Amino acid sequence: MSGPKERLAESLARVIELRRVLHADPEVNARWLAVKHWQAGRLARTYPDLLASPRYGPACRFFLEELYGAKDFEARDTEALRVVPKLAKMLPERAVETMALAVELDETSESLDARLARAIRLPIGSAGYARAYRDTGTPAERQLQVDTIDRIGHTLEKLARIPLLSGMLHMMRAPAEAAGFGHLHRFLQNGFDAFRAMGPAGEFLSIIRSRETALMQALFDGRTDELDRPELLIRG
Repeated sequence: MSGPKERLAESLARVIELRRVLHADPEVNARWLAVKHWQAGRLARTYPDLLASPRYGPACRFFLEELYGAKDFEARDTEALRVVPKLAKMLPERAVETMALAVELDETSESLDARLARAIRLPIGSAGYARAYRDTGTPAERQLQVDTIDRIGHTLEKLARIPLLSGMLHMMRAPAEAAGFGHLHRFLQNGFDAFRAMGPAGEFLSIIRSRETALMQALFDGRTDELDRPELLIRG
């Protein structure tokens, strides 16, 4: 089985190539960006309670912005591919594992979003999104997204418990910028700080898994109630 360093390099190469193909088709690229922004809005509507929580807010923003939102990850991924060997020497293996999982999630999400973008019509509405969602992805692929998010959360929780890592990460900021992986360092620093401040992550991750699973099941069942009325997910 490949280690975190090998998995990171392999996933980075695939996701960078996927984006290159997307950018080569302006029409599909425009729809792909529209899909990502629409989904970012959906995520914010699904988690207003976590975003407003003093305890869970920073971790929720990290998930929505750094893992599952409309943020442009190209700079992070391009620099990561260039410095994977150096990264593996400078960081604990669990930190490299966190990066590997994040890029694997990125690869899965980008692949599904690209297929969805080729099938959807603009402007995006709930019915059109639900139809394209069903037509372009499988339950197993969507479940993999949810499972990977959960694994990243548990890995970050363990990372946040490593003694002295906080000081080490803060001390690495300038060297990381100089070595060309400032985006990667900020990703790890933000995730570490959010999970360290939150403490035990069990309830937080359970809420995310529950809502994303319920929404996935609703969309594959042909329902859009949970898209149009996110309070149904929050109450559930």
